Amino acid sequence: MTKHQQLQRRLSVGDATAIGLGSMLGAGVFVVFAPAARLAGELLLVAIALAGAVAYCNAVASAQLAARYPQSGGTYVYGRKQLGEWPGFLAGWGFVTGKSASCAAMALTFGQYVAPGYATPVAIAAVAALTGVNLLGITRTAFLTRILLAIVLATLAFVAAASIVGPHVADGGSTVSAQAGGGWGILPAAGLVFFAFAGYARIATLGEEVKDPARVIPRAILGALAGALVIYLLLGALLLAHLPAHVLSSSTAPLLDAVEQSRLAAGAPAVQAGAAAASLGALLALITGVGRTAMAMARERDLPGPLARLGGRHPVPVTAELAVAAVVVLLLLTTDVLTVVGFSSFGVLLYYAVTNAAAFTLRERPRHAPKWLNAVGLAGCLVLAFTLPTASVLGMAAVMGAGLAGRAVVLAFRKRRLR
Repeated sequence: MTKHQQLQRRLSVGDATAIGLGSMLGAGVFVVFAPAARLAGELLLVAIALAGAVAYCNAVASAQLAARYPQSGGTYVYGRKQLGEWPGFLAGWGFVTGKSASCAAMALTFGQYVAPGYATPVAIAAVAALTGVNLLGITRTAFLTRILLAIVLATLAFVAAASIVGPHVADGGSTVSAQAGGGWGILPAAGLVFFAFAGYARIATLGEEVKDPARVIPRAILGALAGALVIYLLLGALLLAHLPAHVLSSSTAPLLDAVEQSRLAAGAPAVQAGAAAASLGALLALITGVGRTAMAMARERDLPGPLARLGGRHPVPVTAELAVAAVVVLLLLTTDVLTVVGFSSFGVLLYYAVTNAAAFTLRERPRHAPKWLNAVGLAGCLVLAFTLPTASVLGMAAVMGAGLAGRAVVLAFRKRRLR
Protein backbone atom coordinates (compact mmCIF):
# COMPACT_ATOMS: atom_id res chain seq x y z
CA MET A 1 0.00 0.00 0.00
CA THR A 2 1.30 3.46 -0.89
CA LYS A 3 2.56 5.47 2.10
CA HIS A 4 1.09 8.97 2.01
CA GLN A 5 2.51 12.11 3.59
CA GLN A 6 0.63 12.93 6.79
CA LEU A 7 -0.89 16.22 7.86
CA GLN A 8 0.35 17.94 11.03
CA ARG A 9 -1.50 17.80 14.37
CA ARG A 10 -1.92 21.48 15.23
CA LEU A 11 -5.56 21.91 16.38
CA SER A 12 -6.47 22.27 20.07
CA VAL A 13 -9.84 21.62 21.72
CA GLY A 14 -10.73 25.28 21.29
CA ASP A 15 -9.74 25.31 17.62
CA ALA A 16 -11.71 22.17 16.80
CA THR A 17 -14.77 23.32 18.78
CA ALA A 18 -14.74 26.70 17.02
CA ILE A 19 -14.62 25.02 13.60
CA GLY A 20 -17.55 22.77 14.51
CA LEU A 21 -19.63 25.55 16.07
CA GLY A 22 -18.81 27.90 13.21
CA SER A 23 -20.20 25.31 10.81
CA MET A 24 -23.39 24.83 12.82
CA LEU A 25 -23.98 28.57 13.15
CA GLY A 26 -23.59 29.23 9.45
CA ALA A 27 -26.07 30.97 7.20
CA GLY A 28 -28.67 28.34 8.14
CA VAL A 29 -29.30 29.89 11.55
CA PHE A 30 -30.45 33.06 9.79
CA VAL A 31 -32.98 31.32 7.52
CA VAL A 32 -33.94 27.85 8.81
CA PHE A 33 -36.53 28.93 11.37
CA ALA A 34 -39.02 30.11 8.71
CA PRO A 35 -39.37 26.92 6.64
CA ALA A 36 -39.23 24.82 9.80
CA ALA A 37 -42.06 26.89 11.33
CA ARG A 38 -44.13 26.47 8.15
CA LEU A 39 -43.91 22.70 8.60
CA ALA A 40 -44.02 22.26 12.38
CA GLY A 41 -45.98 25.36 13.38
CA GLU A 42 -46.26 25.80 17.14
CA LEU A 43 -44.29 22.54 17.53
CA LEU A 44 -41.15 24.19 16.17
CA LEU A 45 -39.24 23.63 19.41
CA VAL A 46 -40.17 19.94 19.31
CA ALA A 47 -38.72 19.71 15.79
CA ILE A 48 -35.51 21.42 16.97
CA ALA A 49 -35.26 19.06 19.94
CA LEU A 50 -35.84 16.02 17.70
CA ALA A 51 -33.16 17.20 15.28
CA GLY A 52 -30.84 17.74 18.23
CA ALA A 53 -31.52 14.24 19.55
CA VAL A 54 -30.65 12.61 16.21
CA ALA A 55 -27.61 14.87 15.95
CA TYR A 56 -26.53 13.78 19.45
CA CYS A 57 -26.66 10.11 18.42
CA ASN A 58 -24.59 10.94 15.36
CA ALA A 59 -22.17 13.06 17.37
CA VAL A 60 -21.52 10.26 19.86
CA ALA A 61 -20.95 7.82 17.00
CA SER A 62 -18.62 10.28 15.24
CA ALA A 63 -16.68 10.87 18.45
CA GLN A 64 -16.25 7.13 19.06
CA LEU A 65 -14.97 6.51 15.56
CA ALA A 66 -12.82 9.63 15.27
CA ALA A 67 -11.01 8.77 18.50
CA ARG A 68 -10.29 5.29 17.18
CA TYR A 69 -9.37 6.36 13.63
CA PRO A 70 -7.84 9.86 13.93
CA GLN A 71 -7.42 10.31 10.18
CA SER A 72 -8.72 12.82 7.66
CA GLY A 73 -11.84 11.72 5.83
CA GLY A 74 -14.42 11.20 8.59
CA THR A 75 -17.04 8.56 7.91
CA TYR A 76 -15.47 7.64 4.57
CA VAL A 77 -12.58 6.19 6.59
CA TYR A 78 -14.79 4.76 9.36
CA GLY A 79 -17.11 3.05 6.90
CA ARG A 80 -14.20 1.41 5.09
CA LYS A 81 -12.58 0.24 8.32
CA GLN A 82 -15.69 -1.11 10.03
CA LEU A 83 -18.14 -2.00 7.24
CA GLY A 84 -16.18 -2.38 4.02
CA GLU A 85 -15.18 -0.40 0.95
CA TRP A 86 -18.64 0.11 -0.53
CA PRO A 87 -20.32 1.61 2.57
CA GLY A 88 -17.26 3.83 3.00
CA PHE A 89 -17.53 5.01 -0.59
CA LEU A 90 -21.25 5.67 -0.18
CA ALA A 91 -20.53 7.95 2.78
CA GLY A 92 -17.60 9.72 1.14
CA TRP A 93 -19.37 10.28 -2.17
CA GLY A 94 -22.48 11.59 -0.42
CA PHE A 95 -20.39 14.01 1.64
CA VAL A 96 -18.22 15.32 -1.21
CA THR A 97 -21.07 15.83 -3.68
CA GLY A 98 -23.64 17.10 -1.18
CA LYS A 99 -21.32 19.44 0.64
CA SER A 100 -19.87 20.84 -2.59
CA ALA A 101 -23.40 22.03 -3.37
CA SER A 102 -23.62 23.42 0.18
CA CYS A 103 -20.38 25.34 -0.41
CA ALA A 104 -21.90 26.98 -3.46
CA ALA A 105 -25.05 27.85 -1.52
CA MET A 106 -23.08 29.42 1.35
CA ALA A 107 -20.99 31.45 -1.10
CA LEU A 108 -24.10 32.65 -2.92
CA THR A 109 -25.81 33.56 0.38
CA PHE A 110 -22.79 35.69 1.25
CA GLY A 111 -22.95 37.38 -2.14
CA GLN A 112 -26.65 38.13 -1.77
CA TYR A 113 -26.15 39.77 1.62
CA VAL A 114 -23.11 41.82 0.58
CA ALA A 115 -23.99 42.83 -2.99
CA PRO A 116 -27.36 41.53 -4.19
CA GLY A 117 -26.85 42.82 -7.71
CA TYR A 118 -23.49 41.09 -8.05
CA ALA A 119 -24.06 38.02 -5.91
CA THR A 120 -22.36 35.48 -8.17
CA PRO A 121 -19.09 37.42 -8.77
CA VAL A 122 -18.86 38.18 -5.04
CA ALA A 123 -19.52 34.52 -4.23
CA ILE A 124 -16.72 33.42 -6.56
CA ALA A 125 -14.36 35.95 -4.97
CA ALA A 126 -15.25 34.59 -1.51
CA VAL A 127 -14.48 31.02 -2.61
CA ALA A 128 -11.12 32.11 -4.01
CA ALA A 129 -10.20 34.10 -0.89
CA LEU A 130 -11.13 31.37 1.60
CA THR A 131 -9.39 28.71 -0.45
CA GLY A 132 -6.30 30.90 -0.22
CA VAL A 133 -6.65 31.01 3.58
CA ASN A 134 -6.95 27.22 3.70
CA LEU A 135 -3.80 26.81 1.62
CA LEU A 136 -1.84 28.78 4.26
CA GLY A 137 -2.39 25.98 6.78
CA ILE A 138 -5.03 24.68 9.20
CA THR A 139 -4.04 27.10 11.99
CA ARG A 140 -4.88 30.06 9.72
CA THR A 141 -8.23 28.44 9.01
CA ALA A 142 -8.91 28.00 12.75
CA PHE A 143 -7.88 31.61 13.50
CA LEU A 144 -10.20 33.11 10.89
CA THR A 145 -13.01 30.79 12.01
CA ARG A 146 -12.69 32.10 15.59
CA ILE A 147 -13.01 35.70 14.35
CA LEU A 148 -16.07 34.97 12.21
CA LEU A 149 -17.66 32.93 15.02
CA ALA A 150 -17.24 35.81 17.47
CA ILE A 151 -19.05 38.13 15.03
CA VAL A 152 -21.89 35.63 14.57
CA LEU A 153 -22.33 35.05 18.33
CA ALA A 154 -22.46 38.80 18.94
CA THR A 155 -25.10 39.13 16.20
CA LEU A 156 -27.24 36.33 17.63
CA ALA A 157 -27.02 37.90 21.10
CA PHE A 158 -28.27 41.17 19.58
CA VAL A 159 -31.19 39.37 17.88
CA ALA A 160 -32.08 37.72 21.19
CA ALA A 161 -32.05 41.08 22.95
CA ALA A 162 -34.28 42.63 20.26
CA SER A 163 -36.75 39.75 20.57
CA ILE A 164 -36.87 40.14 24.35
CA VAL A 165 -37.36 43.92 24.48
CA GLY A 166 -40.10 43.81 21.84
CA PRO A 167 -42.60 45.24 21.35
CA HIS A 168 -44.30 41.89 20.76
CA VAL A 169 -47.15 41.67 18.27
CA ALA A 170 -50.38 40.27 19.74
CA ASP A 171 -50.75 37.36 17.31
CA GLY A 172 -47.11 36.25 17.57
CA GLY A 173 -45.59 33.11 18.97
CA SER A 174 -47.99 30.55 20.30
CA THR A 175 -50.59 31.10 17.57
CA VAL A 176 -48.31 29.68 14.86
CA SER A 177 -50.15 26.57 13.70
CA ALA A 178 -48.89 23.57 11.83
CA GLN A 179 -49.95 23.19 8.23
CA ALA A 180 -52.22 20.48 6.84
CA GLY A 181 -49.68 17.80 7.76
CA GLY A 182 -50.33 18.51 11.44
CA GLY A 183 -47.91 16.77 13.76
CA TRP A 184 -46.34 14.96 10.81
CA GLY A 185 -44.82 18.28 9.84
CA ILE A 186 -42.39 17.83 12.74
CA LEU A 187 -40.40 15.19 10.83
CA PRO A 188 -39.56 17.20 7.69
CA ALA A 189 -39.03 20.27 9.89
CA ALA A 190 -36.57 18.29 12.00
CA GLY A 191 -34.91 17.18 8.76
CA LEU A 192 -34.36 20.81 7.81
CA VAL A 193 -33.05 21.81 11.24
CA PHE A 194 -30.82 18.72 11.43
CA PHE A 195 -28.49 20.08 8.79
CA ALA A 196 -27.81 23.09 10.94
CA PHE A 197 -26.41 20.65 13.51
CA ALA A 198 -24.30 18.64 11.07
CA GLY A 199 -21.25 20.89 11.37
CA TYR A 200 -19.53 18.66 13.91
CA ALA A 201 -18.67 16.39 10.96
CA ARG A 202 -16.04 18.96 10.06
CA ILE A 203 -14.21 18.12 13.29
CA ALA A 204 -14.12 14.44 12.38
CA THR A 205 -12.88 15.11 8.84
CA LEU A 206 -9.92 17.00 10.40
CA GLY A 207 -8.98 14.04 12.62
CA GLU A 208 -5.45 13.90 11.25
CA GLU A 209 -4.77 17.51 12.29
CA VAL A 210 -6.04 17.41 15.90
CA LYS A 211 -3.71 17.15 18.88
CA ASP A 212 -4.34 14.18 21.19
CA PRO A 213 -7.34 13.07 19.09
CA ALA A 214 -8.68 10.46 21.52
CA ARG A 215 -9.29 13.23 24.07
CA VAL A 216 -9.80 16.34 21.93
CA ILE A 217 -12.18 15.08 19.22
CA PRO A 218 -14.98 13.77 21.50
CA ARG A 219 -14.84 16.92 23.64
CA ALA A 220 -14.92 19.22 20.61
CA ILE A 221 -17.75 17.37 18.87
CA LEU A 222 -20.03 17.16 21.92
CA GLY A 223 -19.15 20.67 23.10
CA ALA A 224 -19.92 22.23 19.72
CA LEU A 225 -23.22 20.36 19.43
CA ALA A 226 -24.32 21.31 22.96
CA GLY A 227 -23.60 24.98 22.28
CA ALA A 228 -25.47 24.94 18.97
CA LEU A 229 -28.52 23.16 20.42
CA VAL A 230 -28.87 25.68 23.24
CA ILE A 231 -28.61 28.58 20.80
CA TYR A 232 -31.17 27.14 18.36
CA LEU A 233 -33.70 26.33 21.10
CA LEU A 234 -33.33 29.77 22.64
CA LEU A 235 -33.70 31.58 19.32
CA GLY A 236 -36.65 29.39 18.32
CA ALA A 237 -38.48 30.17 21.57
CA LEU A 238 -37.81 33.90 21.27
CA LEU A 239 -38.95 34.03 17.64
CA LEU A 240 -42.18 32.18 18.44
CA ALA A 241 -42.88 34.67 21.23
CA HIS A 242 -41.95 37.77 19.23
CA LEU A 243 -42.99 37.49 15.58
CA PRO A 244 -46.52 37.20 14.16
CA ALA A 245 -47.31 33.80 12.68
CA HIS A 246 -47.47 35.02 9.08
CA VAL A 247 -44.16 36.87 9.40
CA LEU A 248 -42.22 33.96 10.90
CA SER A 249 -43.53 31.31 8.50
CA SER A 250 -43.13 33.37 5.32
CA SER A 251 -39.96 35.29 6.11
CA THR A 252 -36.81 34.84 4.03
CA ALA A 253 -34.76 36.41 6.85
CA PRO A 254 -36.55 35.76 10.17
CA LEU A 255 -33.75 37.04 12.42
CA LEU A 256 -33.58 40.28 10.45
CA ASP A 257 -37.36 40.63 10.68
CA ALA A 258 -37.17 40.05 14.44
CA VAL A 259 -34.86 43.04 14.80
CA GLU A 260 -36.76 45.26 12.37
CA GLN A 261 -39.97 44.71 14.36
CA SER A 262 -38.40 45.69 17.66
CA ARG A 263 -37.19 48.80 19.46
CA LEU A 264 -33.68 47.95 18.22
CA ALA A 265 -34.58 48.21 14.52
CA ALA A 266 -31.67 50.59 13.91
CA GLY A 267 -29.36 47.61 14.38
CA ALA A 268 -30.70 45.74 11.33
CA PRO A 269 -27.52 46.34 9.28
CA ALA A 270 -25.55 44.55 12.03
CA VAL A 271 -27.71 41.46 11.49
CA GLN A 272 -26.99 41.56 7.78
CA ALA A 273 -23.27 41.78 8.55
CA GLY A 274 -23.58 38.87 10.96
CA ALA A 275 -25.34 36.76 8.34
CA ALA A 276 -22.55 37.51 5.88
CA ALA A 277 -19.94 36.49 8.48
CA ALA A 278 -21.88 33.31 9.23
CA SER A 279 -21.94 32.42 5.54
CA LEU A 280 -18.18 32.91 5.32
CA GLY A 281 -17.55 30.86 8.46
CA ALA A 282 -19.65 27.95 7.21
CA LEU A 283 -18.07 28.17 3.75
CA LEU A 284 -14.57 28.13 5.23
CA ALA A 285 -15.29 25.01 7.29
CA LEU A 286 -17.08 23.30 4.40
CA ILE A 287 -14.23 23.82 1.92
CA THR A 288 -11.81 22.48 4.53
CA GLY A 289 -13.90 19.37 5.27
CA VAL A 290 -14.69 18.52 1.64
CA GLY A 291 -11.03 18.91 0.67
CA ARG A 292 -9.88 16.53 3.43
CA THR A 293 -12.52 13.94 2.50
CA ALA A 294 -11.58 14.15 -1.18
CA MET A 295 -7.93 13.66 -0.17
CA ALA A 296 -8.83 10.57 1.88
CA MET A 297 -10.81 9.10 -1.02
CA ALA A 298 -7.90 9.75 -3.38
CA ARG A 299 -5.55 7.91 -1.01
CA GLU A 300 -7.71 4.81 -1.46
CA ARG A 301 -8.03 5.39 -5.23
CA ASP A 302 -11.76 6.13 -5.02
CA LEU A 303 -10.99 9.55 -6.53
CA PRO A 304 -8.09 10.51 -8.82
CA GLY A 305 -4.71 9.98 -7.13
CA PRO A 306 -3.38 13.56 -7.55
CA LEU A 307 -6.03 14.77 -5.07
CA ALA A 308 -4.02 13.09 -2.29
CA ARG A 309 -0.99 15.34 -2.79
CA LEU A 310 0.06 17.66 0.02
CA GLY A 311 1.97 20.90 -0.26
CA GLY A 312 2.80 24.13 1.50
CA ARG A 313 4.92 25.10 4.50
CA HIS A 314 2.30 23.56 6.80
CA PRO A 315 1.14 20.62 4.65
CA VAL A 316 -2.39 20.88 3.28
CA PRO A 317 -4.15 18.92 0.49
CA VAL A 318 -3.43 21.58 -2.11
CA THR A 319 -4.75 19.73 -5.16
CA ALA A 320 -7.96 18.65 -3.39
CA GLU A 321 -8.60 22.17 -2.06
CA LEU A 322 -8.15 23.69 -5.53
CA ALA A 323 -10.34 21.01 -7.11
CA VAL A 324 -13.13 21.66 -4.60
CA ALA A 325 -12.90 25.39 -5.26
CA ALA A 326 -13.10 24.77 -9.01
CA VAL A 327 -16.20 22.57 -8.62
CA VAL A 328 -17.90 25.16 -6.41
CA VAL A 329 -17.18 27.95 -8.89
CA LEU A 330 -18.54 25.76 -11.71
CA LEU A 331 -21.74 25.19 -9.73
CA LEU A 332 -22.08 28.92 -9.14
CA LEU A 333 -21.74 29.63 -12.85
CA THR A 334 -23.87 26.83 -14.30
CA THR A 335 -26.61 25.77 -11.88
CA ASP A 336 -29.46 27.03 -9.76
CA VAL A 337 -27.46 26.60 -6.58
CA LEU A 338 -30.27 27.09 -4.08
CA THR A 339 -32.27 24.32 -5.78
CA VAL A 340 -29.35 21.91 -6.14
CA VAL A 341 -28.35 22.21 -2.50
CA GLY A 342 -31.67 20.77 -1.40
CA PHE A 343 -30.57 17.44 -2.85
CA SER A 344 -27.58 17.31 -0.53
CA SER A 345 -29.77 16.75 2.53
CA PHE A 346 -30.47 13.15 1.57
CA GLY A 347 -26.78 12.45 0.95
CA VAL A 348 -25.73 13.86 4.31
CA LEU A 349 -28.28 11.77 6.17
CA LEU A 350 -26.94 8.67 4.40
CA TYR A 351 -23.47 9.77 5.51
CA TYR A 352 -24.55 9.77 9.13
CA ALA A 353 -26.47 6.51 8.71
CA VAL A 354 -23.16 4.90 7.75
CA THR A 355 -21.53 6.62 10.76
CA ASN A 356 -24.00 5.02 13.17
CA ALA A 357 -23.78 1.63 11.47
CA ALA A 358 -19.98 1.73 11.70
CA ALA A 359 -20.06 2.75 15.38
CA PHE A 360 -22.52 -0.08 16.12
CA THR A 361 -19.85 -2.62 15.12
CA LEU A 362 -17.27 -1.31 17.63
CA ARG A 363 -16.55 -3.73 20.45
CA GLU A 364 -14.80 -1.35 22.83
CA ARG A 365 -16.96 1.64 23.71
CA PRO A 366 -17.32 4.19 26.52
CA ARG A 367 -20.28 3.97 28.91
CA HIS A 368 -21.98 6.99 27.37
CA ALA A 369 -22.10 5.30 23.94
CA PRO A 370 -24.16 2.09 24.18
CA LYS A 371 -25.02 0.18 21.02
CA TRP A 372 -28.70 1.06 21.27
CA LEU A 373 -27.78 4.75 20.84
CA ASN A 374 -26.11 3.93 17.52
CA ALA A 375 -29.21 1.97 16.47
CA VAL A 376 -31.45 4.93 17.34
CA GLY A 377 -29.16 7.26 15.38
CA LEU A 378 -29.25 4.98 12.34
CA ALA A 379 -33.04 4.72 12.42
CA GLY A 380 -33.40 8.48 12.96
CA CYS A 381 -31.21 9.30 9.96
CA LEU A 382 -33.16 6.97 7.67
CA VAL A 383 -36.54 8.30 8.87
CA LEU A 384 -35.51 11.92 8.33
CA ALA A 385 -33.93 11.07 4.95
CA PHE A 386 -37.03 9.43 3.54
CA THR A 387 -39.44 12.08 4.84
CA LEU A 388 -37.62 14.79 2.89
CA PRO A 389 -39.39 16.21 -0.20
CA THR A 390 -39.55 13.64 -3.01
CA ALA A 391 -37.52 15.79 -5.40
CA SER A 392 -34.63 15.96 -2.92
CA VAL A 393 -34.67 12.19 -2.37
CA LEU A 394 -34.82 11.33 -6.07
CA GLY A 395 -32.25 13.94 -7.09
CA MET A 396 -29.58 12.85 -4.65
CA ALA A 397 -30.40 9.17 -5.15
CA ALA A 398 -29.53 9.67 -8.83
CA VAL A 399 -26.21 11.30 -7.88
CA MET A 400 -25.41 8.49 -5.45
CA GLY A 401 -26.33 5.88 -8.04
CA ALA A 402 -24.07 7.50 -10.62
CA GLY A 403 -21.17 7.47 -8.17
CA LEU A 404 -21.68 3.82 -7.25
CA ALA A 405 -21.98 2.82 -10.91
CA GLY A 406 -18.86 4.76 -11.79
CA ARG A 407 -16.86 3.04 -9.06
CA ALA A 408 -18.08 -0.38 -10.25
CA VAL A 409 -16.92 0.40 -13.78
CA VAL A 410 -13.49 1.58 -12.58
CA LEU A 411 -13.00 -1.51 -10.40
CA ALA A 412 -14.00 -3.80 -13.27
CA PHE A 413 -11.51 -2.03 -15.56
CA ARG A 414 -8.70 -2.38 -12.99
CA LYS A 415 -9.53 -6.05 -12.53
CA ARG A 416 -9.31 -6.67 -16.28
CA ARG A 417 -5.93 -4.92 -16.46
CA LEU A 418 -4.54 -7.24 -13.76
CA ARG A 419 -5.45 -10.37 -15.69
